[in-house]
Amino acid sequence: MTASSLPMQQLQAAIAEADLRVLLMVVFQLSGDRRWLAEPFRPKRDVNLIAANDAGFAAAEQAEIRAAAIELLSTPARQAAISSPDDSLTLEMMRWCLGENIAAEYAPMMREEMAFTDRHVRWSTAPSKASTTDTRPVIIVGAGASGIALAANLVKLAIPFIILEKNPQVGGTWFENTYPGCGVDTPNHAYSFSFGRRNNWSRYFAPQPEIHAYLTDSAADFGLLPHIRFRHQVTAATWSAEGLCWQVAVSGPAGDEIIEGRALVSAIGQLSLPSMPAIPGQDSFNGPIFHSSRWPDDLSLSGKRLAVVGTGASAMQIVPTVVDQVAELQIFQRSAQWARPIPHYHDPISPLSQWLLQSVPFYAPWFRLTMLWRYGDGLLPSLRKDPDWAFPDRSLNRANDRHRQQMTAHIYQQLEGRPDLIAKCLPSYPPYGKRILLDNGWYEAIRHDHVSLQTDAIEAITATGLKTADGRDHGADIIVLATGFKVALMAARLNIRGLNGENLADRWANDNPTAYLGITVPGFPNLFCMQGPNTGLGHGGSAIFQAECQARYIASALVVMSESNIAAIDVNQDAHDRYVASVDRAHEQLIWTHPGMSTYYRNPAGRVVSVMPWRLVDYWQMTRQLDLADYQLTPAAGS
Repeated sequence: MTASSLPMQQLQAAIAEADLRVLLMVVFQLSGDRRWLAEPFRPKRDVNLIAANDAGFAAAEQAEIRAAAIELLSTPARQAAISSPDDSLTLEMMRWCLGENIAAEYAPMMREEMAFTDRHVRWSTAPSKASTTDTRPVIIVGAGASGIALAANLVKLAIPFIILEKNPQVGGTWFENTYPGCGVDTPNHAYSFSFGRRNNWSRYFAPQPEIHAYLTDSAADFGLLPHIRFRHQVTAATWSAEGLCWQVAVSGPAGDEIIEGRALVSAIGQLSLPSMPAIPGQDSFNGPIFHSSRWPDDLSLSGKRLAVVGTGASAMQIVPTVVDQVAELQIFQRSAQWARPIPHYHDPISPLSQWLLQSVPFYAPWFRLTMLWRYGDGLLPSLRKDPDWAFPDRSLNRANDRHRQQMTAHIYQQLEGRPDLIAKCLPSYPPYGKRILLDNGWYEAIRHDHVSLQTDAIEAITATGLKTADGRDHGADIIVLATGFKVALMAARLNIRGLNGENLADRWANDNPTAYLGITVPGFPNLFCMQGPNTGLGHGGSAIFQAECQARYIASALVVMSESNIAAIDVNQDAHDRYVASVDRAHEQLIWTHPGMSTYYRNPAGRVVSVMPWRLVDYWQMTRQLDLADYQLTPAAGS
């Protein structure tokens, strides 16, 4: 259905549901009339993740904006006055839409995010000529969001590739994690590709089945399915100095084989290998015991005594979802977590709002912009240490202390009358020091009479349940280990050997992975990592945004290599070391090196290895184009 074909009554009803700051941008682009970027049509700044639709406008201005939108959308075959604003106009519109003095450097990045300009790499010479230097495929390991993002680039470039996927379907972590309540904690209109389909998300924070379906549909839309070899597990990869290629050992349904590739890309990410706790007696338990990412399909919780070990992101989704199904629920907490209240977390997106996103020109891009901005770089300054701050144990600076006060007030409000729970749930470390969690009913769930929050350490698992350090036995029928993932292994678990046979696992020993831009490692030519060291997001943003940045960088590397007749690139040790040193220096000023806590972002030596210290726009700029000066180059034969 197009905008002009919707009956007037339904069009009016849809416009009544619109986010007016977004609708204002639609009206301006359709009409080109600059009166919409002047008083009295200035939206009020709103930092809430799901902002108020009225944008702070008085009733008269609301009516005028809606009337203009209805008139413009009711005109058959109307051509937009401004189809693709340039950087300057985009910046002006962003500032007006969001009510903030946004830095100019964000405009080109957001133009890509809103699909006003293309993010994909282009050939400077004809692909048929440039791509003939090496016909061996690029080997991508993993068909999750990162693998899809890169492969979509390679399809457009006509660079041969294959994707090796150990699972029977695409999706990566969104295929494997099917536990109750599993969903994204980034708004879906930001956690999606900047190119491709606009999905009909049922909610702002969509559940796992929708995300998996979206990735499956995207892989089909981008023409990737013929390139994917499902149920193919990489067992080893070795760089051949003679062949200037990667020899990848693969185990598949037809047996074992060796595949040669011009480049190797690890797209397995950081959250794929379950971290199993070292609790004695796990094999002795009489009932089902499993990691949250391995939830059995046929598991019945009705009337059961359920024990959940861990209070991280997975547990905070599982507990509110199953609390009404079980007879008894015991939660075993190692440390308290900060959780943000998110109004409208479970709210459905109505059919009329879906229509706005699907059918109204420019509405979806500007709605995406509002989500990206509120969940982006704005938080990072408040996570920087103030050396003059008087209360460094509890917070980092005035803004961080305000966040602490707000989240503390939320805990007290949610757990009113339960001082026992307040004492257990109030963290001692600064907010955002660990992965920030979303309260989607967590505090309400743990108030139930049949729920208990245990804070004594687990000493052992027995045949009938769990035993804590205080000597108590806790009976359970089912034990869920919501204990996270082995984040620091990343690509090292693929058994990759580079120059002189060095294993990446040895290079990254002691949980200390490093890579230039989080992507390339000295001594491992033509190896690229996606979601690699120090590329996780601790302050906001979307992992798919990171994947697209890395996909562009890798695609640019392959194009430059082909056009320059280069067979292999190997990042200079100096370039790598300088970059890693800059990461470490930046982290010394940020919250994740705060001494009063432990977090999976850091390794046992205290170095931050998972998240990056940069703004999103910084990383976007860093990964625009490969610079050959950063690499040692091996020319192709005959060049």
